[in-house]
Amino acid sequence: MTDSPKSDAQQGMFTDENGRQLPLAMQYDYTNFYFGAGDDPFAMLEPFAEWWAESKPAGYYLYGLPLQGEPRTRVDVRDTKTGEIHRGLLNFASYNYLGLSYRPEVKEAVIEAVHRYGNGASGSPILSGSLEVHHQLADALARFKQKEAVLLFPTGYSVNLGVIAGLMRSGDLIVADQYAHASIVDGMILSKATSRFFRHNNVDDLERKLKRYEGKKLVIVEGVYSMDGDIARLPEIVEVSRRYGARVMIDEAHSTFIYGEHGRGVAEHFGLEDEVDISIGTFSKSLGGQGGYVAGSQKLIDYLRGFARSRFFSCGLSPVVAAGILKALEIFEAEPELRRRLWDNVHFMQRALRAAGVPVGESESQVIPIIVADDARVFEIGEALMREGVYLNPVKYPAVPKHRSRFRMSISAMHTREELEEGVRIITSVLERYGICPQKQDTITSTTG
Repeated sequence: MTDSPKSDAQQGMFTDENGRQLPLAMQYDYTNFYFGAGDDPFAMLEPFAEWWAESKPAGYYLYGLPLQGEPRTRVDVRDTKTGEIHRGLLNFASYNYLGLSYRPEVKEAVIEAVHRYGNGASGSPILSGSLEVHHQLADALARFKQKEAVLLFPTGYSVNLGVIAGLMRSGDLIVADQYAHASIVDGMILSKATSRFFRHNNVDDLERKLKRYEGKKLVIVEGVYSMDGDIARLPEIVEVSRRYGARVMIDEAHSTFIYGEHGRGVAEHFGLEDEVDISIGTFSKSLGGQGGYVAGSQKLIDYLRGFARSRFFSCGLSPVVAAGILKALEIFEAEPELRRRLWDNVHFMQRALRAAGVPVGESESQVIPIIVADDARVFEIGEALMREGVYLNPVKYPAVPKHRSRFRMSISAMHTREELEEGVRIITSVLERYGICPQKQDTITSTTG
């Protein structure tokens, strides 16, 4: 984009699919400012600032609103546009699927770790940044995942970046699901391997991509897809991958500690743990912490210690966080009722929203998209939800395709039935006003059977 957004807007060139003239904030998005003309890398800052000055108060301010406390099922949130603090909002935005981040035992473990280790690791994991608590956590995770070894990373993003770029090289082939997370995409780019995407969960398209190539091949999928809430067709994907000699990597960020008989993820759910070569996970979703890990064979982990640059050249995971995660894992294994309660809440919410006519796509998990498919009004709807008592994050292009804007709802084991019912009533009422949810909801109790 070489012209200022203002000059285009003044020409009255932009309308939406319904013929409505769009404000400047809706005419552009971040992608319009990726490339710019001229020789100065700062040349795009001025037109971006011009767009941002109108876009932030028009709705983008809804991102990154400061929570005033723990990410419980109800939260107080400061509105950065008005300065008002919205109190007691129903929180369907935070992951924290099992409510472990604020458990008293976890906080006590964190406090104890502060006294023992201080705040940070103060070094790379291969040098001084490897502490005893890191080894304890890695060993516990390896036992839980029933893998030979685990390697810890400071963030979930850095896991995918380090593993993919650490393993694959120029001339190799990586084929990932088209809805793969940005960290997977960035790892593919950094690896310099030939990168291809197959249509979402379309095994025939995956086969077409694999059969054309001779050489080293890696297929990457997610357990639960974070924007749609559906799960990978892992049995068919593993079968075709094996047929063409491809290794399989699964990112179980949203499915470990939730799916499978013991909570080990979608691979366990399908009985395919031994068929998956690389298992990725995070601590920020179900365990309520931060960071990530890769689980696999001892040979794989030993190799990645030297080649996963996003870990090699980063400071180690904070020992304080690691201690909290270790305690959260202990609670998870001791209290299987947490998962049962989560799934009860998921099933209730899925049924209630569908019965009310709320468009939730093909979700079958604790991640429930509320698809409004209206890029121009998703922020306006988000403001209405917040005013009426629900905290949800709007998601629009480029995070999802154009005209597929949505709110991503996360369900927690800690939500009470009353909170879920209240959430359905508020969400349905707001969506009805905007013509997103045409069906009147007379009762919720009929969905509890």
